[in-house]
Amino acid sequence: MVNSLARIHIFYQLSTLFATFKFQFNQTTMTFFKKFIFGIASLLFFCASCVNKKPVEIPLTIQQDSTELIEMAKLARETITAEVADGLVLSLWASDSLAPDPIAMDIDDDGNVYITRSNRNKNSEFDIRGHRDWMTASIALESVEDRRAFLHKTFAPELSKENEWFPDLNNDSIHDWRDLAVEKDEIWMLQDTDNDGIADISTQIMNDFNDEINDQAGALLVRDEDVFVGIGPGMYRLTDTNGDKILDEKTSIADGFAVHIGFSGHGMSGAIEGPDGKIYWGIGDIGANITTVDGENHKYPNEGIIVRSNPDGSDFEVFAHGLRNTHEFVFDAYGNIITSDNDGDHKGESERLVHIVEGSDSGWRANWQYGKYTDPKNNGYNVWMDEKLFTPRWEGQAAYIMPPIQNFHNGPTGMQYNPGTALGKKWMDKFFLVEFVGDPSRSHIWSFDLKPKGASFELNSDESILSGVLPTGIEFGPDGALYLADWVNGWGSKNYGRVWKLDVTEESNDLAQERLITQQLMTHNYEDAKTDSLVRLLSYGDMRIRQKAQFELAKRTFWGYRALEKAITEEENQFARIHAIWGIGQIAANDTDDAKPLLNLLSDSDPEIIAQSVKVLGDLRYEKAADSLVSLTTHENDRVKFFAAQALGRLKYEAAIPTLLTMIEANSDQDLYIRHAAVLALARIGNAEPLLALANSENRSLRIAAVMVLRKLQDPNISIFLSDKDEYIVTETARAINDDLSIEAALPALASMLTNEKFKSEPLLRRAINAALRVGGDEQLDMLINFAKRRNVSSDLRGEALAALGTWNNPSLLDRVDGRYRGEIVRENSRLEEKIKNDIPSFLKERQPEILIGISKTLSAIGINSYNDDLFYIFKSNKSPEVRSAVLTTLGQLKFDKMEAAMSMGMKDNNSEVRTAAVGLLAQLNIAKEKLPSIVEPIFKRGSISEQQRMLDVLGDLPDEHSNALLTNLIDKASNDQLKQGIILDLMESVKATENSKLIARLDKLKKAGYSADSFQETLYGGNWWAGRSVFNNNPTAQCVRCHSVNGSGGEVGPKLDNIGNVLNRQQLLEALIEPSIRLAPGYGTVTITLKDGQKVQGVLIEENDNEILLRTSEAEPLKIPLMRIARRENSMSAMPAMGRMISRRELRDLIEYLGSLKNKVRIIEGEDKEV
Repeated sequence: MVNSLARIHIFYQLSTLFATFKFQFNQTTMTFFKKFIFGIASLLFFCASCVNKKPVEIPLTIQQDSTELIEMAKLARETITAEVADGLVLSLWASDSLAPDPIAMDIDDDGNVYITRSNRNKNSEFDIRGHRDWMTASIALESVEDRRAFLHKTFAPELSKENEWFPDLNNDSIHDWRDLAVEKDEIWMLQDTDNDGIADISTQIMNDFNDEINDQAGALLVRDEDVFVGIGPGMYRLTDTNGDKILDEKTSIADGFAVHIGFSGHGMSGAIEGPDGKIYWGIGDIGANITTVDGENHKYPNEGIIVRSNPDGSDFEVFAHGLRNTHEFVFDAYGNIITSDNDGDHKGESERLVHIVEGSDSGWRANWQYGKYTDPKNNGYNVWMDEKLFTPRWEGQAAYIMPPIQNFHNGPTGMQYNPGTALGKKWMDKFFLVEFVGDPSRSHIWSFDLKPKGASFELNSDESILSGVLPTGIEFGPDGALYLADWVNGWGSKNYGRVWKLDVTEESNDLAQERLITQQLMTHNYEDAKTDSLVRLLSYGDMRIRQKAQFELAKRTFWGYRALEKAITEEENQFARIHAIWGIGQIAANDTDDAKPLLNLLSDSDPEIIAQSVKVLGDLRYEKAADSLVSLTTHENDRVKFFAAQALGRLKYEAAIPTLLTMIEANSDQDLYIRHAAVLALARIGNAEPLLALANSENRSLRIAAVMVLRKLQDPNISIFLSDKDEYIVTETARAINDDLSIEAALPALASMLTNEKFKSEPLLRRAINAALRVGGDEQLDMLINFAKRRNVSSDLRGEALAALGTWNNPSLLDRVDGRYRGEIVRENSRLEEKIKNDIPSFLKERQPEILIGISKTLSAIGINSYNDDLFYIFKSNKSPEVRSAVLTTLGQLKFDKMEAAMSMGMKDNNSEVRTAAVGLLAQLNIAKEKLPSIVEPIFKRGSISEQQRMLDVLGDLPDEHSNALLTNLIDKASNDQLKQGIILDLMESVKATENSKLIARLDKLKKAGYSADSFQETLYGGNWWAGRSVFNNNPTAQCVRCHSVNGSGGEVGPKLDNIGNVLNRQQLLEALIEPSIRLAPGYGTVTITLKDGQKVQGVLIEENDNEILLRTSEAEPLKIPLMRIARRENSMSAMPAMGRMISRRELRDLIEYLGSLKNKVRIIEGEDKEV
């Protein structure tokens, strides 16, 4: 009898394979499965002979025939349209079934490729864009346990009925949080066992991580016998304890990652081993609140961070923060960290090339992305965009951030640095960066290099070396080729993927011998190597080999130390000395006295040797170096100065304060990296007194630095800098007090800036308004009212003050400036009405529309109705339709005793916006049932589309006895095509709002089910242009501006839409939004054509007309194909997601209205560019 457990395991693995890989059964896959089934049968026979023996866990393995693989690889290469730089060649290394949905990627010393695959990203890892009603709750989360509690509450078993949209994954007939604890993530190891250059076997070595709070496996590092995987909430070290290839033991080395429900794919990533022997990794802006194995807490819930620790989790540090989503970062040959950070998908923004340095804040916060911007109690001010934090340095930029080197390529994911002998000589010292945009025809791998600029760098050169493939991760193999994990197309999982190999051609392989030696050295047993041999390898041309030698010498604490001590003095090879310095640093981590030989290098003739020595001494906190480090702050080399300041901070050397201040003064804000290092050092030293004394300094640079340090110290005495004469410094102080966690004790002083009439800075005054609202005392109330009365500030800021007053008794939960969660405030005994009542008449006499609208809304919010007659006069006499509309709405909310007359006047107004507002008041007036037809029917005969839409909104809110007959009549008219198309959607929503089953059943006959374009016909007409523009530019779910531009503003991934209204009609626009793969824009998508003679051709669409199609193929010249020769055409999956499931039908209708208006023209409407 077959052992039952073994049998169950085998069949489980077999069923998992079929469920996971939905193969198309062509001849090749059929051959594969015949062999697979034969293997399973043989395995069962074998198990039958193992009766009563303990079953061995058998890893899920996929194996393919090498002969067939060669043909498959050739075919795969022919079916993609890849453009490869001169001297490079692309070939398939692993076919579709061996590399399913690869996310993170790494390669071991033997050339085996490891990839992570996520099942949780389908149903168990949420994207906030699909759950906009969770946004405020998500921003409020501060820890992983907060997120767990939120999920348990949102998906409580008793809420199963309303959560039926979520799959019952555990099949218990309840849709609850337990369904989040089913799906697992995977790690696969791919091998080329016969060394023919193509992988032939893939083994699942991990299938785990199905806790309800697990994110997706986005970070992967193979290190010796261990595999490190980052999957929120932790970084885990995985080990195979019994040699069966399965990683069966996991140890968390750090926990607390993935605090928020944010954008999908913003989890843990970028695991890499540093030259100091530590593990570095990152997480995107879903944030972290980490308690380490050493018991320390690091709280960064609203921003992405890069961290480092020893492999066991000890000596954990947050290395840098303020990042959005850096998928990967790399070390260059000198230990500098370079990365590219994804942008926030805002109009006019782009990604950023970043030099990551210790303690740096790149400025991004998750609250720049979503939350306050859709809160009716808040505003649309966006610090990231409105204060230009995303750009390279400019004169008025916030001082506390480290700006990027420059704005850079879209969608950065995988990144590598040439270790020294990879590819060819042309590619030495180059970085390689993936541009992932969901469409292989628009995605690239870029090669670039940097050149020194002060203590940092600037871009030197940049070129595309590959397009036509959609990589996620990239890695250099031990053979020197660049391997690419291919997502194939789109954004979603598809149960297959590929691994490609990018290499130089034979003619360009000018490092052939070096690469061969490197490959051999990668697999060398360094434990058996002689110490002298290891020392020689410190000067080898590939940093991977140098690092292996360094690490082994560092393990040999006596003889290795002696060898490294000697190597640092040998001047023949700079890299050998640098690695020796790093090796001594590793040894000295256990006993800092071992760092003593580095002191002799502080006067070396090579500035880089000094810089590296200083850095290591600082990392070790080697106190005996302190005085020498002080003298190096005036060194002529900027990198030496930078690391010297950084080291003094890590030492917390208080005697260095005067020197650091002198350094700041001498730098005069020229090199931001030197300023950062000095500021960070002063903050780590932690003595605020000498910094507060700088408030009276005549030196501007010192006062700026003092504010930066005091911000880091969260010192409430920072408020003395609000009295500075320099508006920039006062504004920087305001940022420090208000933003992020805030310095609450200084908020009253910030609020008092509303009484200072000298400064006009919007960032400053917005924070002062917000501070007054947050402090909430009578004094601050007076300040806000008086500020709103000032004529010497912009009407926008006065309007913001009035808007804040309107929320005084119950402000937004989110900060009015930076959007951070502040919690609920309820002021039940507020003196707002008493304080403002004497000033209301003067506000009502203002001419600026912003002030009249602001005071109108404030009166409504407070509930003051004693000025209704004044408001009625404004409604009747003001020339601004926006004012009339706002005032009329306020009168309705304040239950004006002449409301019926006001509504009647409004319905006769010459402006449609006002008439629409009047219609919206109908439900508040309790008009008799018999009067309704005389009001309603004329609107559907003569009213504008917006008025009819608003009337339908009202009808949906009226009691059945009032609306039933009217809606029945409208449904009948719609059935007979007697209603305007622009109100059909509103009719559908109005009927649904009544919850009247008979009306709903009657209306259902008009609907088409499904998500094809035919099911969205009611969205073709009736949209709002302004709302559509907002969807295009600002909607966090649609993210149109991420890929498309209008009039030069927006992304470059997708086609420009300046003239789309002339190119596509409304029906075609709808189809493009709902079924984006049906129609391809020229240059944006791959077409596969089967000719009538059976031949297949694939290429990127360049142009097509009624007679022929023009494709860009792998050949030099474009291919022109007459349509009469085509038997079948298939478009590749569009990178653009189908909007039907992502945004509401109203938003879709508005978007079509906006897009349809884009016809390469611009007209000015009330001071704003409007594309029509």
